Amino acid sequence: MSSKRPERYKSFILMGAPGSGKGTQGAVLGQLPRFYHFSMGDAFRSLDTRTEIGQEFVRYSSAGQLVPDEVTVRFFRAQVDARVDAHDFKPDIDILVLDGIPRNRRQAELLDKHVEVLQLFHLSCPDRAELITRLRKRALKSGRLDDANEEVIQSRIRTYEEETKELFDHYPDELRTDIDADQTPVKVLYEMIGVINQHPEWTASPAKA
Repeated sequence: MSSKRPERYKSFILMGAPGSGKGTQGAVLGQLPRFYHFSMGDAFRSLDTRTEIGQEFVRYSSAGQLVPDEVTVRFFRAQVDARVDAHDFKPDIDILVLDGIPRNRRQAELLDKHVEVLQLFHLSCPDRAELITRLRKRALKSGRLDDANEEVIQSRIRTYEEETKELFDHYPDELRTDIDADQTPVKVLYEMIGVINQHPEWTASPAKA
């Protein structure tokens, strides 16, 4: 029997430049009761190209085209619904922690139909040298030598900054909390938990254990 799917999932969004640590923070939050971490990057990497939507992705990528935002959000919804059906994600008591989506304003607009954004955490890392160091280490650790190239890294950061300006325009300022991601991961998590503990949705939750 499938769990009941709401029209919109209650969500926290983690935003930050590549290397800011949003994946790390999302994974940690996802280990705590009443949080469910959803990484769009992980979902893409596990995409089954034999499925209908998988074939759709293949058609665009094989033609050297970007996957349209509409297809990306449709894939997101299918992935989250599947996790509800598998009883991994329980939307009646769990808050969805989004990492890697939305990437731009169009995705945010499409996502509004599917998620109710309770809070947006912006992991700010103004020290670009630190970001580059983190990304280079991550690329070398995973064996992706091309991604360790500073020009590639700088390009990724510039793209993120351009897209972020549009995203910030889409969401109300009162939903956003800026957190210094140059701090240690424990301090970043501490600040995030502090905000969550004061959030009306969390304090009113009947199931916190």
